[in-house]
Amino acid sequence: MRRSIYVLVVAFLLGAVVSTSAHHSFGAQYDADKPILLKGVVTRVDWTNPHARFYIDVQDASGNTINWNMELSSPNILKRNGWGRDSLEIGDEVTVQGSMARDDSKMASALVVTLADGRRVFNRDDQSQARRGC
Repeated sequence: MRRSIYVLVVAFLLGAVVSTSAHHSFGAQYDADKPILLKGVVTRVDWTNPHARFYIDVQDASGNTINWNMELSSPNILKRNGWGRDSLEIGDEVTVQGSMARDDSKMASALVVTLADGRRVFNRDDQSQARRGC
């Protein structure tokens, strides 16, 4: 009996550590003083917790294709604001305003996502208001 309790406590603690380390603050990962504007084609959409992500192919100044990882809000917040798994589709041309990752990797926090026809499909300010219940 005692061993079972010990195993349960260890499992609970490990689960708490994993879930805590899986989530991060914006400031820890992204630099608001490093804005970026990217134009590209969606290559992949991941609808996962703690943040949904999509990936875009962007042409750099030399004509090379670079695949960027763009982070969104959580799927729950996105759903509350009318987003679904199919709001962005592979092949969509998008313009993304965001904040660069602190480690200068090809990753950014998407703040605004606009489709080629000019429709704004994501705005981080709208998501922030939803989290606050505004």
